Amino acid sequence: MNTRTRTTLVEDLAFPECPRWHEGALWFTDVAAGEIVRVDPVTGATELVSSVAGHPAGLGFLPDGRLLIAVGETRQLLRREPDGELVVHADLSGLATGMLNDMHVDARGRAYVGNYGDDSVPPAPPYPAVLTLVDPDGSVRPAADGMRFANGIHLTPDGATLVVAETRATPGCLTAFDVADDGSLSGRRTVAEFEPGVLPDGIAMAPDASTWVASPFSGEVLHVSADGEVVDRLEVESPYAVALGGDGELYVCVAPTWEPGPALELRGGAILRFS
Repeated sequence: MNTRTRTTLVEDLAFPECPRWHEGALWFTDVAAGEIVRVDPVTGATELVSSVAGHPAGLGFLPDGRLLIAVGETRQLLRREPDGELVVHADLSGLATGMLNDMHVDARGRAYVGNYGDDSVPPAPPYPAVLTLVDPDGSVRPAADGMRFANGIHLTPDGATLVVAETRATPGCLTAFDVADDGSLSGRRTVAEFEPGVLPDGIAMAPDASTWVASPFSGEVLHVSADGEVVDRLEVESPYAVALGGDGELYVCVAPTWEPGPALELRGGAILRFS
């Protein structure tokens, strides 16, 4: 049984998503508000890092610390320069058939980027889409095809395996790939399948290669072992994304709705901390 203590770190958000732990702070995207925000985990103080139009989503960091932002509507990765200027790092519009969403950037600066595939929502069948790999120089290539809404993405701690949450697979699942030295993927396999009602969204990888999985429509966060077994569950209202902090705290992004207009009006989003 999970005995973690729950507190609220940040509230009054529209739709917080894609949290990342970086240099002792939590970074996240308030998608509906078009804001990239940095949070002090001790005080809860927030800093507006950048304002980005067009459905900003996934975040990641290059080896030199520059921030990458996946922008859904333009299907581009933006790069934040040291002076705060945003420049185009890569254009994925030639491969992405839907809005860009979540992203994982590895230690070499390679970005794995998912997209919706199309603009339909369940129960409509998914449009199988490409998982895109962006090299550090901004060049773009397909990493895997036939993804049924590649959502949360994360490498295992040893960097040898990429795990992707396929939100619109039937059933929802975690899919794994072997990662070659050049970043290319092979050996596609299912490592966990979930019961009806679980549409896996954002994920976070623990040091033991277990995975925390946000399940917004079943109102829980699942803890999945490295061999695919659900070993714990946290009851959480509408969790869309998760991140692990430096001391093992679990941060969970929640919101009453993902629709931009209502989300901005309600401002019911928050980031919870389980410690």
